[in-house]
Amino acid sequence: MIDKNLIIQLTEECLDGTNKFVVEIKVKSGNVIDVVLDSDQSINIDDCIEVSRAIESKLDRDTEDFALNVYSAGLDQGFKLIRQYKKYIGKEVSVLLLTGKKHKGILLEVNSESIKIEIPANKKKKTEKTVAEYSFEEIKETKAVVSFRK
Repeated sequence: MIDKNLIIQLTEECLDGTNKFVVEIKVKSGNVIDVVLDSDQSINIDDCIEVSRAIESKLDRDTEDFALNVYSAGLDQGFKLIRQYKKYIGKEVSVLLLTGKKHKGILLEVNSESIKIEIPANKKKKTEKTVAEYSFEEIKETKAVVSFRK
């Protein structure tokens, strides 16, 4: 089986000096390798192809066959790294707590232990605009909110 640490090393070597970073790497049975990337700005298909080619060039298919999938973190996926949270400061996010409660708001602040979001006022529920702080320990998942409204 292909060593996950080798894939991590090869990927990080390729991304060194760029604003791109590894979100997750999995090596599954049958040597199926999944590499998930993100960036502080944006990531495109050419970035994924470049990383894929860099990894493939260092692996020998004659020694060990493998399938390699390199793709960007999707908007439908929850954040896994603090760096992803920082990318969305000032933007709307949806936070699902371990209790099952869900909150939408503007991400204001991120540190190593928690996040702060501004939850807008709700006229129907007669609530005021508030700022809530959630520790990473109480968050089940945080995602970007995609809106096509202006």
